[in-house]
Amino acid sequence: MTTLNAYLTFNGNCEEAFNFYKSIFGGEFAHVARFKEMPPSDHCPPVTEEDKEKIMHISLPISKECILMGSDTSEAFGPPPTFGNNFSLSINTDTTEEVDRIFKALSEGGQVIMPAEKTFWDAYFGMCTDKFGIQWMVSCELEGHK
Repeated sequence: MTTLNAYLTFNGNCEEAFNFYKSIFGGEFAHVARFKEMPPSDHCPPVTEEDKEKIMHISLPISKECILMGSDTSEAFGPPPTFGNNFSLSINTDTTEEVDRIFKALSEGGQVIMPAEKTFWDAYFGMCTDKFGIQWMVSCELEGHK
């Protein structure tokens, strides 16, 4: 089975963001690595003292098919990311109640782009940007569902 997983890049607050997502989706981190754990390499610049505690890689299983992954960036590896304007993450659930729960939590402290509501394509759907600048689409199909 092919799955789509999102990889998010942050500018120093990846751990805070992933703790926020964990509070919404539950579960445990499958992997957490910091830049200080990266072995020296001729192919990578040395890690600065400032970057050592930043997240090099983190993964949070959302389900058996989907894993949310992320990292902090470092000036050594390129320019800082532009948050939230080049992608959206789509979460599909089985009930409108679950859409409401997730949507409310994700939009808290952020911005509602489109409130969760019944759409013309027979889905219950909402769009928001969370407090970290990440764009989300949360939905469930209405035909045969609550």
